[in-house]
Amino acid sequence: MKIIILGAGRIGESVAGTLVSERNDITVIDTDAARLRELEERFELRGVVGSGIEPDVLAEAGARDADMLIACAAQDETNLVCCKVAYQTFGIPTRIARVRSNAYKEGSPLLGKEGFAVDCVICPEESLTRYIGKLVEYPEALQVREFANGLACLVAVRAVAGAPLVRHSIAELRERVPGADMRIVGIYRRLENEPDRFIVCEGPTLIEPGDEVFVLSAREHLPAVLSALHRHDPGEQSKVERIMIAGGGRVGLRLARQLIETGVKYQIKLLERSHARCVQLASELPNASVLVLHGDGTDEDLLEDEGIEGIDLFLALTSDDEDNIMASLLAKRLGAKRVLALINRRSYADLMHGTQIDIALSPAQTMLGELLAYVRQGDVQAVHSLRRGVAEALEIVARGDRKTSRVVGRKISDIELPKGAQFGLVMRGLPEMGEGALPAGTGTPTPAQVIIARGDTVIQSNDHIVIFVPRKRQLRDVEKLFRVSATFF
Repeated sequence: MKIIILGAGRIGESVAGTLVSERNDITVIDTDAARLRELEERFELRGVVGSGIEPDVLAEAGARDADMLIACAAQDETNLVCCKVAYQTFGIPTRIARVRSNAYKEGSPLLGKEGFAVDCVICPEESLTRYIGKLVEYPEALQVREFANGLACLVAVRAVAGAPLVRHSIAELRERVPGADMRIVGIYRRLENEPDRFIVCEGPTLIEPGDEVFVLSAREHLPAVLSALHRHDPGEQSKVERIMIAGGGRVGLRLARQLIETGVKYQIKLLERSHARCVQLASELPNASVLVLHGDGTDEDLLEDEGIEGIDLFLALTSDDEDNIMASLLAKRLGAKRVLALINRRSYADLMHGTQIDIALSPAQTMLGELLAYVRQGDVQAVHSLRRGVAEALEIVARGDRKTSRVVGRKISDIELPKGAQFGLVMRGLPEMGEGALPAGTGTPTPAQVIIARGDTVIQSNDHIVIFVPRKRQLRDVEKLFRVSATFF
């Protein structure tokens, strides 16, 4: 696919690196020539110096035969105008814009063909806070990813010795945890002085303490899933009540508002080093819900004075990676139960893996799935990038019939996936959102089902299938498997 990316900042760099690794033809536009040269040295892509809102610059970047434009420059206005020019002048089929302003949300008439002609709006800060919100709701999880608008979820959880399923085989799942209707699709085992090893999930596979286990289930079964792998006492449920946020920037403010809107009475302390920003935060956030403090998250005395040892979740969300790392390590040493650090540099995020930092979160990685759903071939509804981009979980729709499809009308045991890839869930009865869907209020809706994929499960047309793929290079084979043709013989 031929893709133009506007903006060579952190988001643009991360998006370009991911898409280049998948053998797409990438051109990046930016006004910073030195930055473009740096990207050209690191990745196999082409840089064009100039403003993305100028037709001549877009033409030089190959807009006349481009398949997609991803506008992720720093300014909303630049991204919106670039999409408009790309559509009206060059007819680029798919246009995605990074927009921070709440005035331009999905469905707004301003984004339609008569407006700025934006097919998809992405906001990294919104994706990030929504993602963190799930980790607050399910504190034992390392990741929580949703499919079918939250009907089903993928969770990553660290196996803890003493939990019901730990030191037992996958085949014993139903016997050991009868109430947990789930499918274990991937295990990453931590080894001393070696990279984590991927363990293929089969019946005899044992779950060891310290394993990072990826599990798919319906949303209502998540508590049982977490109990099976992370809790000594299945009746005990971990809750987050006391939260400390270091950094009152866009992400910190948005997260505080989101937590307040849930209606849960969290005790939130927000640390911000800028006095002027503290005054602004205090005026925008209700004093009864959030205590705004003037200070630095790396100040040991401040953390102790504010009771860090009683904090359930410490979040380092400043714009400085080093500060976030140091604040998180300090908070953990002083007694915070769980710490999360926001880290932009991928190399830093990799280094933090296996340290005392429970979760190292990359803003770019959290929103990459929204972009990848547009890049993937076939009827892909959702994509989630996992393990810092090494693995993926995707929701893909089975189309056609037994004559035109390799999967429809067949048992899962008869369908060959790439090695290590796993069928996880089959979601049946979801409403069709495209052309031909029943208008609201007509027809008889079928209740949606979440079916655990087993060998005898037969895939039907319009089923939504969630597949875990441990290696990105295997994605093309999965996409080909679901491709509909006149005949595949």
